[in-house]
Amino acid sequence: MKLEETEPKKAANKITHPEVVSRAEWIVARKDFLSREKEFTRQRDSLSAARRALPWVKVDKKYVFDGPHGKETLADLFDGRSQLIVYHFMLGPGWEEGCKSCSYLADHFDGANWHLQHRDVTFVVVSRAPLAEIEPYKKRMGWRFKWVSSDGNDFNFDYHVSFTKEDIASGNTMYNYEIGGKTHEGEAPGISVFFKDGRGEIFHTYSSYARGGDLMIGTYNYLDLTPKGRNEKDEHKGWVRRHDEYAINAR
Repeated sequence: MKLEETEPKKAANKITHPEVVSRAEWIVARKDFLSREKEFTRQRDSLSAARRALPWVKVDKKYVFDGPHGKETLADLFDGRSQLIVYHFMLGPGWEEGCKSCSYLADHFDGANWHLQHRDVTFVVVSRAPLAEIEPYKKRMGWRFKWVSSDGNDFNFDYHVSFTKEDIASGNTMYNYEIGGKTHEGEAPGISVFFKDGRGEIFHTYSSYARGGDLMIGTYNYLDLTPKGRNEKDEHKGWVRRHDEYAINAR
């Protein structure tokens, strides 16, 4: 997730619109495009089925996290359910605030979380920062989802979202399944999924990084419907903000 600092320019409001046609001509073009949308939906369903069919890896390592109610193991994080989704949030020890792109994504968690728990899924956010540094930022942003600290264990390193200074200096980091992949200040975003069976054994079933998180950003889906789309051309970098940093009068 790219971190940018510049303000969007007024020129972002200018677009060159396509050809203007009659309603009848528009219906023809729209129905033609609808066939492509339906094919994309079928391909997405097929890809999701293939994702679920990926092999699993048994998790034998013991991880203990700091949570709002004390120490919790990875098994505890499931909270009685069989499926666990972990979002690896970029908030390292000593950071003054969390990554703004992760924060943008995290604004979408609470709404989904109302429903996930009723589908045998527990959702938890994990960061390497100590819990004492996580909780003030969570309070500032007004989030309700569960957020725990992996400070003191190898969880973030084992799932390739945290990197030592030595690995970064040597280029020996693995991110998004590539050695030497781009990292930000020793931390990177990601999503990992786990399953716990009836015997209590835990399996890692999936992880996704970089733009894999786009699937969780509902705002992008709305923007993709509009003529300007996400409006992320190079000259308009930096439109993503923590939600308490937008100008009061956005117009």
